[in-house]
Amino acid sequence: MRRSPHVTAGSLYVGVSVLLAAVAAWPIYRSEAFLVLVGVATLLAVGIAVLVTWRRWGAGATAGLLAGAFFVFGIPLAVPGRLGGPSELIHGLGELAAGLVVGWKDLLTVQVPVGSYRNLLVPALVVFLVGTTLALRAAWRSDAGAFWAVPVSLGMVGFGLLFGRTEVSAPLRIGPMTFPAPVETTLGVIWLVGGVLWLSWRSREERIRALRRAAESTGVRMRRTAPADARRLALGVGMIAVGALAVGLVVPAAVASAPRTVLRDTTGPQVEISREISPLAAFRALFVDGTFGQVLFSATGETPPERVRLAVLDAYDGAVFRTDATTSGAPFVRVPAGRDAGDGELAEVDVVIGALEGIWMPSAGSLERVDFGGGRAVSLADGFYYSPDLSAAVQTGTWAAGDTYRLRAAVPAVPALSEASAPGGLKGMTLAPASLRTWVEEHTTGTGGAALASLVELLRARGYLSHALIGDDGSAEWMRDLDDYRFAPSASGHSLARIDDMFAALAEREADPRAAATGNYVAAIGDDEQFATAVALIAGELGFPARVVVGARLASSDAGLSVCADTGCRSGDISAWVEVRASTGDWIPIDVTPQHAQAPSRDVTEQPDPTIGTAVRPATVDEVQPPKPAQEDTAGTPPPEEAADLGWLWATLRITAWSLGILAVVAGPILLVITAKALRRRRRRGADRPADRVAGGWEEYLDAAVDAGRRAPAASTRTEIAALHASPGAAVLATSADEAVFSAATVEERDADEFWRIVDVERRAFAPGFWARVRAAVSLRSFVPPGRRPAPQMERGSRASQTPRHTT
Repeated sequence: MRRSPHVTAGSLYVGVSVLLAAVAAWPIYRSEAFLVLVGVATLLAVGIAVLVTWRRWGAGATAGLLAGAFFVFGIPLAVPGRLGGPSELIHGLGELAAGLVVGWKDLLTVQVPVGSYRNLLVPALVVFLVGTTLALRAAWRSDAGAFWAVPVSLGMVGFGLLFGRTEVSAPLRIGPMTFPAPVETTLGVIWLVGGVLWLSWRSREERIRALRRAAESTGVRMRRTAPADARRLALGVGMIAVGALAVGLVVPAAVASAPRTVLRDTTGPQVEISREISPLAAFRALFVDGTFGQVLFSATGETPPERVRLAVLDAYDGAVFRTDATTSGAPFVRVPAGRDAGDGELAEVDVVIGALEGIWMPSAGSLERVDFGGGRAVSLADGFYYSPDLSAAVQTGTWAAGDTYRLRAAVPAVPALSEASAPGGLKGMTLAPASLRTWVEEHTTGTGGAALASLVELLRARGYLSHALIGDDGSAEWMRDLDDYRFAPSASGHSLARIDDMFAALAEREADPRAAATGNYVAAIGDDEQFATAVALIAGELGFPARVVVGARLASSDAGLSVCADTGCRSGDISAWVEVRASTGDWIPIDVTPQHAQAPSRDVTEQPDPTIGTAVRPATVDEVQPPKPAQEDTAGTPPPEEAADLGWLWATLRITAWSLGILAVVAGPILLVITAKALRRRRRRGADRPADRVAGGWEEYLDAAVDAGRRAPAASTRTEIAALHASPGAAVLATSADEAVFSAATVEERDADEFWRIVDVERRAFAPGFWARVRAAVSLRSFVPPGRRPAPQMERGSRASQTPRHTT
């Protein structure tokens, strides 16, 4: 391959692009395997590009060489875990091929850094092998196709930014100044400056080669002038400075005003979670006969945790507690070989699935790793997702009896609730009903966690456990499981209306003088479904962010709480508890199950009939009304009207403003040039005298030729310029312009209109094709005075021409 300046410059530009792409993609992998892949893939790409260019092969040969290099070097570079015997290599080829299709999506669903996990290095191999080859092939071209190297370079750098972390780099502080997102900003500035410098050099080199070809064919040697070079250099430096300043200002401001959104945010089990019925809404279904005694799973180990978590519900809309599956919620991602679980006591648990259904997966603490076993290990690993923020796991596949896995987790030490302080605010929680707020105000003693602990203890003591609405005969399995249980009916649901009814009953009982006489204040009847919601709302009133956890206890010091036996966790062992976040960031669990030792008092129903002269109605069973809908949650008092939430509007306006600002920075100079040319054309076409319009039309014709790259010697007459351009209407325009300028004959309106019609036709003929017209429209050559353009003087042979004379 013949060496030339454009090959050297193109190679340098592609090398900088590869380095920027590697830096941008490093947070995704953070492993030595990635560095080896980048180095070897780049060398392979250079070799393929050199061979194809030297042999003058086409696209088919390039694609064949890339495919061969991919499958030959793919296993050691992208699937290093499959380096072994023949069977391992065959599996590696399958994973290599699969990575071309699904590796991109898999990369978005695994928590970064992914290292060399499975076949997740395949997308990086494609980017650095194929991208580098295509960029080199384009940058080494000598025609306009070389500019395709810029979008290829942008795609390589964009791979690391789009598939990377959801948060940007930490701010850089230098003295009193803070620079947000320094890594992303630096990458953007270097890529922009490098691209502008290379494009400017390519344009200059192309112009020089064109002048040399013209000199060789015509014998005319062009001589450049220092002022023109200085102006061109100043214009280029100004464009680079404006672009770098725009990137340096826009990128930090954009990342500071809104959270970063990448492709990783749009993947995961969000659809499955949103379709799943809330475990809290289906809580009572666990206690029906036939289901109550089923073993859902077993969790054993030498160091088992105290609690096993199933679902973590962090969003409440006034009707149902569920997991926030929107993009603003806690993301569920795949976990590679392992993750840093943080501080805490190590726990190893062997889980065996029984009758468990749904997507929720038993887990504990902060997960470090999961190893699936059995014949379905691969499919279970593919469907496993974990949320570090919620410390919860899901399985998007289907559970089958006998599925096993071992999880290793760190269980952090939990501070005492009475010593915790509230961070303040409860984002996203619905306003609690008035009866609950009144009850909290009347019974709160102390502050912070101590106040919350006393309220929870009082609520559990004045509540009564009930899992059904009907069951007077006491034959239900869950009743027989409780010692000396006395049935009390309770409705299901955990809407605000249901919680309002529960606290209204508490207020009514506490106001009854017989409650103080007997010491029986029990009136709130329900189970974990209602009491977990009530405690979460109470925590919100005291400034504690709260969420509901559905799971099982393997051990507990409270004798009134259900605990899984050695045989496994039954359906009836499933409980719900509340976790509140303290100001230290720790999540503190709070048990909410009400007591069942003291039944609600029946003083009101056992009063004697009034002695009045009317017929006494026989005792009847009053029908219990179903819970009121969520729209009637205020117990007759309409809620105060809240101001409309305009957060979405401001976010939209902010994003629109930044988008328009970026568009103005990028497209502003282009629009300015086009507008200036349009105003100049309008001024010339709209001159008062027809002769002036003809003269202006000739100037427009010359400017169109200059913008299209057709220069005429400055000393030429109109007739000579027309002969040089050799266009269909050039001779007519030259003759008409000479007559209008030098002749005393009167130029009619129709003559000027016909002249401009020919000028418009010639303008389009100078730049055939869409891209040629775009380049001519944004060209600045016609704004340079004729006497100062790059080729104002010429020499034929060794004899200089005379001083240029004006043609008009």
